[in-house]
Amino acid sequence: MSPEQQQVAGDVRRWLERAVIGLNLCPFAKAVHVKQQVRYVVSEADDAAGVLRDLGAEVALIAQSDPALHDTTLLVVPDALADFLSFNDVVAQGERLLRKRGLEGVIQLASFHPRFVFADAAEDDVTNCTNRSPYPVLHLLREASIERAVAAFPDAADIYEANMAKLRELGPQGWASLGVGPSR
Repeated sequence: MSPEQQQVAGDVRRWLERAVIGLNLCPFAKAVHVKQQVRYVVSEADDAAGVLRDLGAEVALIAQSDPALHDTTLLVVPDALADFLSFNDVVAQGERLLRKRGLEGVIQLASFHPRFVFADAAEDDVTNCTNRSPYPVLHLLREASIERAVAAFPDAADIYEANMAKLRELGPQGWASLGVGPSR
């Protein structure tokens, strides 16, 4: 990884540690992080086609990897998909890619974006931060890992509401104080 890519990966790692794990937005993230099973990949793509090529390569890799070594991938896209709607189009294409490869139900695609906005929320609503990351991120997860985590967490359906309440309590200034934005 180039120094710039290392910086971008470091920004995403900091976001994962301080926001996702630190605020317990995803109670399943800490275990794979501690076990160093998260693969950070910084895409050099500057357009949607390039991002989809990189995503396809990462899908192939995670599908063939030992889960004990590589359980999840964060594909970071610092130079493309700054527009949230364009990003959502790529997410939909990524989900089609999983279906075409017969991996629906095996690998799941989650997404995070610096300008994420819930459909029923105002752009400046602090609850959008539950899905905001320093750069666009395509997250590949193994369905088997999700199922194990949900089985171990009896109230998994309550996570969404708890996250909304946590972000409202934290407020915009509290979120900003986490220092989880891009450093470049």
